[in-house]
Amino acid sequence: MTQENQVRHVGVVGLAVMGANLALNIARNGFAPAVYNRTASVTDEFLGGDARETDILGTSSIAELVGALERPRRIVLMVKAGPAVDAVIEELAPHLEPGDILIDGGNSFFQDTDRRSRDLANRGFNFVGMGVSGGEEGALWGPSLMPGGPAEAYAALEPMLTAIAAVSDSGPCVTHIGPGASGHYVKMVHNGIEYGDMQLIAETYDIMRRALGMTAPEIAAVFDRWNTGKLESFLVEITATVLRYIDPDTGKPLVDVIADQAEQKGTGRWTSQNSFELGTPTPVINAAVIARGLSSMKDKRVAASAVLTGPESNGELAPVADRDAVIDILEDALYFAKISSYAQGMALLRAASDEYDWYLDLSEIARIWKAGCIIRARLLDPIMQAFRGSQKIDNLMLDPFFTAAINDGQPHIRRALHIALDYGIPTPALSWALNYVDSYRQEHLPANLIQAQRDFFGAHTYRRLDRDGVFHTEWASADLVTGDGAASGS
Repeated sequence: MTQENQVRHVGVVGLAVMGANLALNIARNGFAPAVYNRTASVTDEFLGGDARETDILGTSSIAELVGALERPRRIVLMVKAGPAVDAVIEELAPHLEPGDILIDGGNSFFQDTDRRSRDLANRGFNFVGMGVSGGEEGALWGPSLMPGGPAEAYAALEPMLTAIAAVSDSGPCVTHIGPGASGHYVKMVHNGIEYGDMQLIAETYDIMRRALGMTAPEIAAVFDRWNTGKLESFLVEITATVLRYIDPDTGKPLVDVIADQAEQKGTGRWTSQNSFELGTPTPVINAAVIARGLSSMKDKRVAASAVLTGPESNGELAPVADRDAVIDILEDALYFAKISSYAQGMALLRAASDEYDWYLDLSEIARIWKAGCIIRARLLDPIMQAFRGSQKIDNLMLDPFFTAAINDGQPHIRRALHIALDYGIPTPALSWALNYVDSYRQEHLPANLIQAQRDFFGAHTYRRLDRDGVFHTEWASADLVTGDGAASGS
């Protein structure tokens, strides 16, 4: 039988870098794919280039792609999130049969995935929203995969997904996340945690740069050392690599000539928005989203820097003298902050699981993040253990391992933030990492005053600490006592 006549296991639609690399990964692992791209020249270039020595079958139309696949048909969509996904689905639908499986491997918003899942189920098709993490290299050599959707669809996909996924010491980095849009939701929160992690690292770098007077290569050496200990992670590893890279045009560290304007594609913002909807705070992620927004206001910041002063404005700030001691403090501060950030992300996953009836296994989610994905880190091992089995802790920080780490790390993050304040260095994510912990550990917060204010102007009522029930006070008409003992009716 010729290559063209062979029935193919899976189809891939979309041959941009992620789609092309995923197709190569699938082919290398023995699951013969057929591929299709709307622009035929892209398919031709792929087949004549990276796919030349593979058994990947190129097709020139949706009908030809669908006709080449075994039943139930499995088709992975690797197209830009948004209207393009809907457009491809509508192109495919007339050629499909009940039981066929569509897999969206892009960064789709989970509510779009939920809508598509319900619509396609009504038409007899299975829809799987699958988070794919690891970037271009991950797609080619083994990503972390987060598929959600019907259990029977996952069963049909499992052999292929297990084969192409990254592998850690805890097994293949793929699992059935849950029903509906749960896979894309987990990927969204993964990306939110990624936003927070990158911002925490950037703020720590900024303290070393500005308060300790260190060069990029010197800071790279610090991140290299940290990557051998409790902070070991992909993001810490690549931070050292980035900081060490010398620009061939200027002879300077390349990071020093890169514009300080961080872009974003929206997944961090989606995480923040949903956290507000579920009433489950993720302030480190929120701070990272805000920081990217502020970074984009470059012209306005340059103008403001000429008129708004800070501690460094008089030119008399000298670098902190005991550099080595502060570096050790920063290591503990960053570790503390990462725990706080992960605790927020996992709490959001728990809240979403309850709200949407997804029954998420947080231990399994931590497990599949251990390799292949952007936030892979040594920290995920104890996170996996904290949520294993029947353990139902309300917050990661209440697990004994993390309780000890949070308690031990508090003095150092407070010291790190003092240094940043003294030098006028903005640390929104590091600050919120500590503020989250400080708020969570308080028996009493000043929300009693806020609730009294709400009752004053809106009759929103309040509860009392000393008795059951809901209460309202006519504040404006009451006889109030001022500080000097005089009665006041206002």
